[in-house]
Amino acid sequence: MKIAEILNGAGLRVTKQRIAVLELLIEKRAPVSHAEITAALADPLDKVTLYRTLQTLKEAGITHQVQGLDGAWRFCAHDNDAEGCPGGHAHFLCLSCGRMSCLTNQKLPRVEVPEGNEVEGKQLIVYGRCSGCRGGK
Repeated sequence: MKIAEILNGAGLRVTKQRIAVLELLIEKRAPVSHAEITAALADPLDKVTLYRTLQTLKEAGITHQVQGLDGAWRFCAHDNDAEGCPGGHAHFLCLSCGRMSCLTNQKLPRVEVPEGNEVEGKQLIVYGRCSGCRGGK
């Protein structure tokens, strides 16, 4: 699915900023921080534009965010064709290097929410040491 189709399908205007950010998130296929996005974009966005773009994509259900060990939010793209990171899955966070990856085959467990409450999101982060930090074991 093309980026413009994803944006249009979510009812969003197609802008060069949204295209650039969404293309990058789909390409990375792992949670990416604001700083990593800024460093990777060929034509960097100012901080306010980047934050607004990410917020808009999140509110439209095109991306989701997860918090890393350093407290920084990281963003993943997801869509119905699973070109990016499919939503509703767990993440693995390495306690040594801080790298985060998507566990796309691991769906989030069902949780009973007390009556009268409304769920606005969910996430599961599995902590440990990645194979690189474990010496390739």
